[in-house]
This record gives sequence, structure tokens and C-alpha cells, in this order.
Amino acid sequence: MRGYGQFCPVAKAAEIICERWTLLILRELVCGSCRFNEIRRGVPLISPTLLSQRLKQLERECIIERCPEDNGQGCEYRLTERGQELKPLIELAGTWGHRWARSELEADELDAGVLMWDMRRRLQPQHLPQRPLTLQFHYPDARDGKRNWWVLVDAGQVDLCLTDPGQEPNLYVVAQLQAMTAVWMGDETLNGALSRETIRLFGPRELTRNMSIWLGLSIFADVRPAPTG
Repeated sequence: MRGYGQFCPVAKAAEIICERWTLLILRELVCGSCRFNEIRRGVPLISPTLLSQRLKQLERECIIERCPEDNGQGCEYRLTERGQELKPLIELAGTWGHRWARSELEADELDAGVLMWDMRRRLQPQHLPQRPLTLQFHYPDARDGKRNWWVLVDAGQVDLCLTDPGQEPNLYVVAQLQAMTAVWMGDETLNGALSRETIRLFGPRELTRNMSIWLGLSIFADVRPAPTG
């Protein structure tokens, strides 16, 4: 990115963090993703080559550091102290965006992979029965290859699978992608979607009755939209 030719700190910060994709990469790091493929799952439209370039730029600016994994295979990307100071900025950007740039979700903004990845890290296993569970989500209107997802919960750990793990699901969720995204972002209540049958649940009451609690919802779900008019 070309510099702005100004001494203003806002300009200097923008030169570093306002490259295309950089804020989304920082969002993933702030939310806990630390491996290359984890970051890509949250930003699936970026090419591996460009993601590698952006990570190297952030490393040169000492915003992240690359740490070899204990097993010697691969590395993790960790926010430095300088990077940690960006966390409030990322959160405020999301809050501002959800309040003032909120709009009806367009088809090209809906992505089952991004939705399920966010759901995986926000799910609250402490509110689920304390035994291994398989939760299957089916989105009939999603793109081919992204219609079925399995969330595996065991001993407080949550994993996400795009291939059938071969276990009978304890809960089967059938949802329109737009409806589940709207619930996730706080634009719709789960009960409202259930009453209109844009989301349907098949499973025992111990899993269905408090889904709005264990699902977790987006960190921006409580942000109210700006007044209109």
C-alpha cells in the first residue's frame, strides 16, 4: 500500500492495517485463530499466496510473531503486545459496522463455512449435557459441498467437520442459511425462526430447549441497529 505522505498517526496506522483483507485477518487472530488454515477458514476468499503476504507484512510490523509448534511441524501466529492493542479497534469496527452499516443480507454475503466457523468458536459447551455429542447442521440452500456440517462436542472441546464423522447426530438442525445467519447476528430470534419453520430442530428436548443459550451467538449480536429516518 502506498503511503499517505502525512505525519498524522491515523494516516500512519492506516498505512499498516488498512490493506485489503488485513482487518479481517486481524479479526481472526483476535478471535483466537492462530494457524494458517484456521485463519483461511475465517477469510475463505483470500488466496493462500495473498494471506501469506499479509501475515509477513504484519510480522514485519511486529504486530504478530511466528512461533514454531512444539511438535516441530508448522507454526502459530500470535499477536504481540503491539497487536493486542488493536483488539479494541477491531471490536469497535465490528460494533460500528453492525450498527451503522447493517443491511439486508445479500446472497453473496452468506457463507455457511464462515458462519459455522464462527459458531464453533462461540458455542458454549458448559450449557450442553456433559457427554460426547454430535450436532448436525443442514443448509439446503447453501452451495454444493457446504450444505452439511457436524459439530463435535467432547470434554469441553468443540470441533467442526465438513465430512460425516460417522456418528449418529444427537441433534439435527435444518435451516435456511439466511435465517441461521440472521439469528447468529442478532437480527432475528431463534424462537421467531422456529415459529416460521425457517429453522427446524430434530432431537431431544434437553438439546432443543436451551439452544439459544448454548449456541452462543455472535459477539455483535447485542448491538442494536441505528435508528432510521
